[in-house]
Amino acid sequence: MQKILVWDWPVRLGHWLMVGGFCIAWLTGDSETFRLVHVIAGATVVGVATFRLPWGFIGTRYARFVEFVRGPTAVKDYLNSLLKLEPAHHTGHNPAGGWAIVLLLSLGILTGLAGWAIYNDIGGHLLEELHEGLAAAILTVVVVHVGGVISGSLMHNENLVRAMLTGRKQGSPEAAIPSARPLAALLLLAWIAATGWLIAS
Repeated sequence: MQKILVWDWPVRLGHWLMVGGFCIAWLTGDSETFRLVHVIAGATVVGVATFRLPWGFIGTRYARFVEFVRGPTAVKDYLNSLLKLEPAHHTGHNPAGGWAIVLLLSLGILTGLAGWAIYNDIGGHLLEELHEGLAAAILTVVVVHVGGVISGSLMHNENLVRAMLTGRKQGSPEAAIPSARPLAALLLLAWIAATGWLIAS
């Protein structure tokens, strides 16, 4: 195998914007001074997640849900192989990582919707508790996801963090995607800006 292009620009850019948006939103969650910063950070997460949904159907090969969302048997088999320290190598997301992505996107949208309602004085204390609970659920999934990235990097001798920066992973030449879709990344940025304006206004 050799280094091939696996992750397109929308996947990579969206990943890091979601990381940054969630971190900033988490740090500013209890601050009235930085309330608008919190809202914009949350809107960034929502923007990435809502863009990622259609991109999961029309994006490049490894961005598509059909490529990495697997049934419970595949997830169980992968986790068993992980416990035996013999995990199968996947060019894109592994079966467990695939479901982590689905959870993060779903929780990101739900948390953002609850936050939007609170920002517009809808729902009261109960919705605030739900918003905080959903954010805590995201953090839990993130911790598990990071653990998976670290273990996968060590067991496959492959830096998965670097791969999400460069877009390149180990694979056979014929498995590479033909383009990183840079224009789609510009569309993602425009979508995030529009989402932020709609939520914050």
